[in-house]
Amino acid sequence: MDYEQFITIVEQQADLGREAAERATRAVLQTLAERIAQGEARDLADELPLELAPWLFTDGDAEAFHADEFLRRVADREDVDIATAQRHVRAVFTALARSVSDHEFADMVAELPRDFDPLLPEGPAVEVLSIEEFIQEVADRAGVEPEAARRAADAVLETLAERIAGGEVADLINELPRELQPALERGNALSHGAARKMSLDEFVDRVAEREGVTPDAAREHARAVFATLREALSDKEFSDTVVQLPDDYSALLARP
Repeated sequence: MDYEQFITIVEQQADLGREAAERATRAVLQTLAERIAQGEARDLADELPLELAPWLFTDGDAEAFHADEFLRRVADREDVDIATAQRHVRAVFTALARSVSDHEFADMVAELPRDFDPLLPEGPAVEVLSIEEFIQEVADRAGVEPEAARRAADAVLETLAERIAGGEVADLINELPRELQPALERGNALSHGAARKMSLDEFVDRVAEREGVTPDAAREHARAVFATLREALSDKEFSDTVVQLPDDYSALLARP
């Protein structure tokens, strides 16, 4: 994982802009370097993008403070409140879990007391696709140019957000590139967060209207977007999404 991908994860997980995500990452890594042993900080730095290494540099011994002090130091470094710092710490720890080996992340966690557990990511790590990667995957699968693939992705996601419950839309927003968030939010706003009943044909027709293409093309584009969602989301999140769809949607969900 490179620096851009790491910061993108923090942006998405904490709902931050680029500069704020970089500030949060710096504050958390600097505080982590104060909390863990020098050797562990170096091991982490060795597996992370080179740009992050200076923020993990330490020439002091590990300080044995608990999670509340960790949050206080992060909050002071960022000049934010504790609740905001907590959200940022979780986001950076999630990025760490997705960036380093399982063994290395486990070594880091082993140096932290149990009260850090609520700050750590749950479940298996998921590689987050960038918006460019997501759109290129859709383009390749649908056989269209990236600009058309972006329109298709927005149309399908807006319609999907109409079709599923608002809570699931929020979960999708947490795992997908932040650039796709507006389409999901538009669909969720149209349904007021309540899943709308919608047959497969109705779904395809709405995608076609939003995208400005024929229903046949919209159907193929929807298949490409769902195939890319399968790759971009965790297994649990993809399953939680498609379980809300009727059986006839299987025509869009079949593996290519």
